[in-house]
Amino acid sequence: MYRLHCFAQSGNSFKVAFLLCALGQPFETVFVDYMQGGATRDPAWRETLNEMGEAPVLEDGALRFTQSGVILTHLADKHGAYGGRTPEERREILRWLLFDNHKFTSYFASYRFAKAFGATAPDPAVMAWLAGRIEAAYGVVERHLSANAFMVGAEPTIADFSMSGYLFYPAEESGIDVPARYPHIAAWVERLQCLPGWAPPYEVLPGERIAPRW
Repeated sequence: MYRLHCFAQSGNSFKVAFLLCALGQPFETVFVDYMQGGATRDPAWRETLNEMGEAPVLEDGALRFTQSGVILTHLADKHGAYGGRTPEERREILRWLLFDNHKFTSYFASYRFAKAFGATAPDPAVMAWLAGRIEAAYGVVERHLSANAFMVGAEPTIADFSMSGYLFYPAEESGIDVPARYPHIAAWVERLQCLPGWAPPYEVLPGERIAPRW
């Protein structure tokens, strides 16, 4: 059985859990005390699990994978699903995975963390800068989804799992009303919720829900 090292607030962890559920693959979650205990900063944790100090980590037998994009790609290849049907689609999936990691998820996740879970009140100048970057990245995806049901091709792929990971969390955590500002993204999220095995992150991942701080 797969073992997924993760925690409830991690949208990157949810990307992997969502795909495992859609694939119908049983998995065991291993709680990473990131929010309260700072587990990923522990040198022992880094030495034994992930030198990058990040969750998720997926154990597949003797194999261990880190970075959500790598994990999603491994699972798609192994199970022959959600990985694209042609070389062209696989290249497109990789293109969107890179865009997601660099911009689409990156800016939004940083903004949400500062707003909801940061130890101190967020710096307004930093939040304004992140908001502008979110607007630009989300604008790209909103335009793309205005003419496409999914990110690549006519059916869901791991590009969709990756890019949607943080969009299933409560809006009060980010303070951004995605459905109001990005209706095509919102409709896409609703389509993904119809996939087999979907459930909200706080029902799938371990750890207590934390109320937004700011």
